[in-house]
Amino acid sequence: MDTEDLIFNFIKKTNRITTADLVGKTGFSRAYAHRFLKKLVDEGALVRVGKANQAHYVLPARKDMAHSGPASIRKILTNRGLAEDRILDRIRQESSVYQGLSDNVAAILDYAFTEMLNNAIEHSGSEKIDMFMLKTANDLRFTVKDWGVGIYNNIMEKKRLASTMEAIQDLLKGKETTAPEAHSGEGVFFTSKIADRLMISSFEKKLIFDNIGHDILVRDICTSKGTRVDFMINLKSPKKLSDLFRQYTDDNFQFSKTGVKAKMFQAGVDYISRSQARRMMAGLDKFKTITLDFQGVATVGQAFADEVFRVWQGAHRDIQLITLNANENIMLMIRRANI
Repeated sequence: MDTEDLIFNFIKKTNRITTADLVGKTGFSRAYAHRFLKKLVDEGALVRVGKANQAHYVLPARKDMAHSGPASIRKILTNRGLAEDRILDRIRQESSVYQGLSDNVAAILDYAFTEMLNNAIEHSGSEKIDMFMLKTANDLRFTVKDWGVGIYNNIMEKKRLASTMEAIQDLLKGKETTAPEAHSGEGVFFTSKIADRLMISSFEKKLIFDNIGHDILVRDICTSKGTRVDFMINLKSPKKLSDLFRQYTDDNFQFSKTGVKAKMFQAGVDYISRSQARRMMAGLDKFKTITLDFQGVATVGQAFADEVFRVWQGAHRDIQLITLNANENIMLMIRRANI
């Protein structure tokens, strides 16, 4: 059991805990047990009552947590036996982040946070995970940071890809996972759609989903170990998870639809080649409906159009391709491929 869970379970039974209690339960030195309890006091999770050898620790009163102004909570978690739902329960108990949230925003936060924390727990290989959650006057934000293998490096290794950019392209399609026996690969996809802004930083790249500006961006960053996920949503967001799931699932509630931004597969030129088209379509045969968005693409090569709309579509006639934001130059290439 995680040490913090042990502490809170003990307090639920006895209403208090002392340094001696923690030493007896864990075998920690008295100095270490004292520092651990002090850390929880500093985070606002516990309140110290009394002094010196008479001190004991209790949960804060609800009125203490319902403070005005921004509500925040931070925890540095030891990645052993962690369960994301239990961490979420502790956030609800120990902070006022959820206080006053609308049902739809609270449900979005539940989903996005547990999905991103689960990824860090199960895929990062990191010994520590740093999580921070903040509610401001206008929006709700959280960060999940680990010091593990890194999401893009993990995808590159498991999928045998040649670059970080190829790993990002693979991630953008949805339903892609490095552990298919245990995961559907839906978590990042749906979180990226429901957030107002989601950023995934790892190694040398930052992937930005800007749903306010309706764009996806990739930026170079200083090389960093592990993965950092930053999520933000407006407190007054009208979004609903149920609407999002209906948009990308079929009548049997299976994740069967996806969208791909063609510009993410460009290589510094206006046209897209046959090889880039193959990379874009790789793995999309898992879906029944695919939307290809050409926003920001001035034109495509005939080879690209032929590869997607004749060769790939011909081999997957049961899959529907939908084209968005294709200008007249692109539509000419698509029509020629269908002749």
